[in-house]
Amino acid sequence: MKIFAIIGLVIIGLMLLTMLMYLIIGRICFKIALARKSTASRIVNKEMNKVIEQYKIDFCWWDKFSFETLSIKSRDGLKLVGHFLPNSSNKLAIIVHGYGADYKEMQKYAKYFVEKNYNILAVENRAHGKSEGKMIGMGWLDRLDLVDWINFMVQKNSNYQIVLFGLSMGASTVCMASGEVLPSNVKAIISDCAFDNVYDAFKYVFKKRTHLPVWPLLDIFNLYMKNAYNYDMKEADAKKMLKKCKVPILFIHGDADDFVPTYMVHKLYESTDEKLRQIYIVEGAGHALSYPNAGVKYERVLTGFLAKVIK
Repeated sequence: MKIFAIIGLVIIGLMLLTMLMYLIIGRICFKIALARKSTASRIVNKEMNKVIEQYKIDFCWWDKFSFETLSIKSRDGLKLVGHFLPNSSNKLAIIVHGYGADYKEMQKYAKYFVEKNYNILAVENRAHGKSEGKMIGMGWLDRLDLVDWINFMVQKNSNYQIVLFGLSMGASTVCMASGEVLPSNVKAIISDCAFDNVYDAFKYVFKKRTHLPVWPLLDIFNLYMKNAYNYDMKEADAKKMLKKCKVPILFIHGDADDFVPTYMVHKLYESTDEKLRQIYIVEGAGHALSYPNAGVKYERVLTGFLAKVIK
């Protein structure tokens, strides 16, 4: 009987140790990747600051205009903030920034739309800037926030013709939102350097940047997220949402992107109705550098695409 008691204690001890390791790994991974001001977002910003001149961002541009600060409540009770610049037209561009970024880093894209006589709404994603939230949504949670922003703006002006523009995580956001029920005001979507699936995006970064074993770390992290936050990284999939997309969409990606690999944009493109999709691959462009690299040609592609859907 004594031996069985010892075996029982060993099993209980192993179970407790396993549970402790699960909690430790899950919590550490959350703080590194998905917490507000996560370790990864700080690293991304630090790397960006080293090469900020490549992005050709004029942060002072925002000060030339009187943007109105708007706010809405998310479905889970968070205050979300957006910056609205009215214009003398019924065209509206809703601009969505990337992971760990600031809406002001979307300056080049906002400037393009302002010069095309669009109203601008530059949103701050949950857990970014002045928007509330302790967890970065990686596009999946943000997709519903974006739908709520769209409906909010349609209430302001039912005649808006809306273009959704997203960069990086913001691009995945607009792709994920494409499969939701959208008002007919949404006429076009532009996705620049989106990842196709949250789990696969982390898997690529694990292999490329950290050299840590994908299994079991990433799967433990995903299990932790499902239990602690009801968030399944594998379920957070832009491809499955694009299969339900009913809006013309332009996919843009650099062929030298080593953060979100180019093969992901082809998966997104292939998931979309062939009558709605268009793709533009920028030669030699790294992550989020298609516009800075291609310049006028990038603008021509955007203008040609929008001319078909916005009157």
